[in-house]
Amino acid sequence: MTAPTIPKAFIWRRVHSLMGLWLVLFLLEHLLTNSQAALLLGENGAGFVRMVNAIHDLPYLSALELFLIGTPIAIHAFWGIRYLFTAKSNSFKSDGSKPSLPQYKRNKAYTWQRITSWILVFGIIAHVAKFRFIEYPESVREGLDTYYFVKVSNDPGLYTLEPRLGFQIYDAEKISQQVKESEINNHAQASYENRYDFWQSSAPYNHDEEAYTQKMQENLFKQQWINALVKKKIIGNEIIAVSKSFGTATLLSVRDAFKSPVYVVLYTIFVLAACFHAFNGLWTFMISWGLILRRAAQKTMGTICVSIMLLIAFLGLAAIWGTYWINLKY
Repeated sequence: MTAPTIPKAFIWRRVHSLMGLWLVLFLLEHLLTNSQAALLLGENGAGFVRMVNAIHDLPYLSALELFLIGTPIAIHAFWGIRYLFTAKSNSFKSDGSKPSLPQYKRNKAYTWQRITSWILVFGIIAHVAKFRFIEYPESVREGLDTYYFVKVSNDPGLYTLEPRLGFQIYDAEKISQQVKESEINNHAQASYENRYDFWQSSAPYNHDEEAYTQKMQENLFKQQWINALVKKKIIGNEIIAVSKSFGTATLLSVRDAFKSPVYVVLYTIFVLAACFHAFNGLWTFMISWGLILRRAAQKTMGTICVSIMLLIAFLGLAAIWGTYWINLKY
């Protein structure tokens, strides 16, 4: 007699479920971090900056992002999308050709789990594209220091935040001036190189050669600085903000996004969808894995999940509505 085999579909459903649990934990961390851009009033987003810098300083960060965030999202999304095309909601009114049981709350929750899935598929793609690629800070190193460059739209509040957050503002005029100075410096350096050929000297040591090498290193840094300033072309009232802190540069990008009422509305929908999907999924995860079988336990855990969902949603909405409009407008 052969032992019964576990269907592959069952295994993949459990993997999909486990990846979802991991993403719930990530959502908790992510929204807790983001909320500190708004809730720690008077600290100029210091908590947000500290946590973002701590994450950014982790070794092998790109690999960690890929395997601890990207891979779980990809697995959960792949199987989730497959389930979307086979799911059959029964919480809407029907002409009789399809089942209709809208009086049951869990039927409605099932339907909203499917709806929020679609919101999250497109929302996550847009969110990652915006903050991880399109608006990700450029960086230039000088010795032990690293400078981060971000493009944001100008507003009066940036000039009061500049000394408090510790960044520099470069508008179009200032960038143009820097480019001209760099061109003059490069011309002078080329003229200097034509007059001396230190590398052919047989002398064991040459003070001029040492000075020339240092000058070359300085010029390399200045050229990288200029390249970072002009890489993201500014239009209209846009400026480039430069900071030694990756967290500060990221905070400025977040602040800039939430100046826009359109982004505020879109991210409000995105966060609410993520919170519902996560904690409705957490409740069903506990049932699927046999952690809460009794009706009373399911009801209690449902209340707990809703409570945590509301708290985490508040943290997310605080970041959206409070980063610019309350905490860092001026």
